[in-house]
Amino acid sequence: MRVIICLIKLNKLKRGNFVDMTLKLRKATYHLWTFTISKLISTFGASVYSFGISFYILSITGSATSFATNMICSILPRALLAPFAGYAADKYSKKKIVILAQICSVLAVSGLLTVSISLGLSLVAIYITTCVLSITSLFSGVTFSSSIANLVNEERIQKAMSFNQMSISIATIGGPAVGGLLFGLVSMPTFLVIHIIGYAVAVVLEATMDFKLFTKKTEEVLEETKETMFQSIKAGIQYLKQHRILTVIVWVALVINFCFGAFQIGFSYILVEKLNVESTHFGLTEGALSVGMLGASIYFSMRKDLKYPLVTSKRGIFIMGIIMAAVALPLLVTFSYFGIISFYFVLMFAFGVTMIFVNTPIGVLMQKRIDEEYRGRVFGILETMAMALMPLGMVIFGFLYDIIPAQWVLLGSSSLLIIAVLYMLRPSIMKQAHPELGEKKPSVETIETVTS
Repeated sequence: MRVIICLIKLNKLKRGNFVDMTLKLRKATYHLWTFTISKLISTFGASVYSFGISFYILSITGSATSFATNMICSILPRALLAPFAGYAADKYSKKKIVILAQICSVLAVSGLLTVSISLGLSLVAIYITTCVLSITSLFSGVTFSSSIANLVNEERIQKAMSFNQMSISIATIGGPAVGGLLFGLVSMPTFLVIHIIGYAVAVVLEATMDFKLFTKKTEEVLEETKETMFQSIKAGIQYLKQHRILTVIVWVALVINFCFGAFQIGFSYILVEKLNVESTHFGLTEGALSVGMLGASIYFSMRKDLKYPLVTSKRGIFIMGIIMAAVALPLLVTFSYFGIISFYFVLMFAFGVTMIFVNTPIGVLMQKRIDEEYRGRVFGILETMAMALMPLGMVIFGFLYDIIPAQWVLLGSSSLLIIAVLYMLRPSIMKQAHPELGEKKPSVETIETVTS
């Protein structure tokens, strides 16, 4: 009799666990779409705002310095405050941080709207609003990045990362177009009201999400010994140092961001100054980058998880270096004007695809490898180092383009990128990241990860 009772209880327990898991998976599916829509609203809004406000600044001042100052107001706060955003994401409620950040975005744009109606827009008001939006975007972005593994089950992390990239790609493609359209059709107050509504919708969506759905934190971890903010950030750096693969990934990301400065400046400089490409055609080639990113993101969202993500990223970085070098080809070989446009369109499309093949696997690997209680701080540290190196790279390469022929700057930077990745992601590191590579032939397995 007791045996029968025990079996009945065990059966009920199994049914209960099955029902709980089914509900969690349904909630994870809801999170996947809610996260994507919320991210799309935020990134699209930021892209439209950035284009519209930049256009406004140039139209009323005609000053490149004023435009650059607004860019600094967008970049500098992110570089300085990213570690603190990571600390907050690990220490406090992720849901509260994300919602509070979006509410602050609503208040910031509402404040700018009030100023524009009562006093008229001023550069100071725009700069302050840009700083606030940069900070809120930072806290929301770092917190969301550290929450993906909590919002969806492990099997759908790659899909979530792909959807995140899709949102960024759509915003990059449509943001400037919509921003230019709104700037020409509606008044600045109406332009700002549209942004307020968008941010408010994002707040409502995020309020329905459960940021602890797949948490692995135990009560003991949650009630750990109190430490100061700087001690906590230091602990995050120490954690990074103790995990060699994560440290290598961070250094690889830094090298990519640094060398990317040569590509960003060189591409515009070569097409506009050296090859005299018309602005319409230049915009067409830049749009190909986002189209490539979107296409590759859709591909990753539909395919199964990569078996060796770091192998895929390594190959992607290698191809990225080759594409960077290829940008200089029309300076060395004569092309027709149509040939130039076609060449750069294909090149930028390929570069967009390659970026996703680099970013998505690394992002998935970091989501799975980093312990939940350190995830925010690691992403915050990565954000700081990346944001700090990008402006530095732009300054250095901008100077080099003035004194050295553009083709040699690009060839040198692409060689630096390829040599650095071959060294930092050498076979011994790859085997640490994927021990299975030592048991099977890497070439066969690598081809499977890319083509399956």
